[in-house]
Amino acid sequence: MRHEGFDVAREAGPGETPSGSPSGSADHGREPIGVILEITGAGTRIAFDIERLNQISKNSDPSIALSGQVGSQVKIRVENGWLLASVRSQKQDAKVPGGIVAEADFLGEGQEERLTGRIHGFRRGVTFYPMSGGLVFPATSEDLRQIYASDGRSAIQIGNVYPTKDIRAGLYVDALLGKHFALLGSTGTGKSTSAALILHRICAHAPEGHIIMIDPHGEYSAAFRNTGQILDVTNLQMPYWLMNFEEHCEILLTSQGDDRQIDSEILAKCLLEARSKNRLAEQIGKITVDSPIPYLLSDLSTILNNEMGKLDKGHTSAPYLRIRNKLDEIKSDPRYQFMFSGMLVGDTMADFIAKLFRMPSRGRPISIIDVSGVPSDITSTVVAVLSRLVFDFAIWSREDNTRPILLVCEEAHRYVPSEKNADGSSVGRILSRIAKEGRKYGISLGLITQRPSDLAEGVLSQCGTIISMRLNNDRDQAFVRAAMPEGARGFLDSIPALRNRECIICGEGVAIPIRVSFDDLEEYKRPASADPSFTDLWNSSGGEEEMVFRTVQRWRTQGR
Repeated sequence: MRHEGFDVAREAGPGETPSGSPSGSADHGREPIGVILEITGAGTRIAFDIERLNQISKNSDPSIALSGQVGSQVKIRVENGWLLASVRSQKQDAKVPGGIVAEADFLGEGQEERLTGRIHGFRRGVTFYPMSGGLVFPATSEDLRQIYASDGRSAIQIGNVYPTKDIRAGLYVDALLGKHFALLGSTGTGKSTSAALILHRICAHAPEGHIIMIDPHGEYSAAFRNTGQILDVTNLQMPYWLMNFEEHCEILLTSQGDDRQIDSEILAKCLLEARSKNRLAEQIGKITVDSPIPYLLSDLSTILNNEMGKLDKGHTSAPYLRIRNKLDEIKSDPRYQFMFSGMLVGDTMADFIAKLFRMPSRGRPISIIDVSGVPSDITSTVVAVLSRLVFDFAIWSREDNTRPILLVCEEAHRYVPSEKNADGSSVGRILSRIAKEGRKYGISLGLITQRPSDLAEGVLSQCGTIISMRLNNDRDQAFVRAAMPEGARGFLDSIPALRNRECIICGEGVAIPIRVSFDDLEEYKRPASADPSFTDLWNSSGGEEEMVFRTVQRWRTQGR
């Protein structure tokens, strides 16, 4: 390579002459392909030799063959080791030696194996910076293999590192779950299947784990029928009295403004009196309106009637009638029986939590909570109750050194919306609190969404690992770019160009930002999220009348 009027020979290796010519086949991984023009705190400008890049493009090592291209890795000599960088951009410039100028982001550094010159002992961060004029070399597949090795940490393998075919991409389980993670991707990119793949690998890695997944579309039941527990409106049996006062208000109060304040005061007084009738209240002593003490819906209705009949109640009868009518409506509506059934008045809190949190797991560590059959007006409240139970359980079980819990929320933008889309529901507040404080109590949060820009501000930034599939929307891309660390910016530019079932992973769960092609998942482990084939379905006929009849029956009975 020619630089400022002189040739730059590669370094002599074992069995080679000092001139750099090999005794056998050429070792292109030890020949320089560029020089450093400029150094900044986070990256560098490199002048690549276009002739050398053309020569190595035919190399059998795919990592060497793609060196210099956007998204590829290169290494730079520093002190007694190597500095690894990722090429972010590239352009032709006749004014610089070599003819190509590229911007690269520093990823980390490693030591050098004396005999091979490869990288080992890789770690993030930069201790020693190179000097301008320093040489740039291609990173070989062996270098990348050392970098992506798990270093003894517990890891799950989910695919292959791009552009290689045999270097496995792993996620560090403790780092992935210890600081939350987010899986992002536009519709149709394979997001649901990729989420199922990651969860299957976690379940196989930790068969006695505790995972709860909120499934709003009923997609994941098919994927985890053999390895988890499926809970829906037919068998969830979530006691209504587990709700705190705020959640009661969301379901029972229909008024707004000043009327809502009056209604909430009345409900608080009556609810506390209803809870106090239980024997548990006498044993505990002092209880609050939020205490998870069973009470009878009929008791609450009777107390409302009694309060309404008092002459000194200070209000008209309208607030009492509003609450009682809503309560009667819920009690008589069969859609709410999974939660407001009279059979759920017993003290089943310990059994319900054990079933929900998979304690013990017995080799089936995941609970799929299918809320697709829950009435839409209380779906957010049901998710809020489930999420709050996770948080409260983690707080009150700290003395027992309880096992951590992973809470996975599909379509997360529905439950943790941005400020402009916020509806004031309690689910957004509790999930935001879990995102900010959950890891202190052993709660891991996994957010899956196709619209990251619609997530609450700051929630995505709490995720230590971001797994981004293709995002087509400019706002979503900008939102993710703001949440990614500086060293991953070059990878972000390729997000719109990712193929289906490809992703960019950065953060605590990986050694360095990487582009990954996900493994294929067995058919029986995939969620029911495949797109229908219009061509096939519209060219077949038969059984339509029976299908319509069955659909109408399910529609009327509000059940499957």
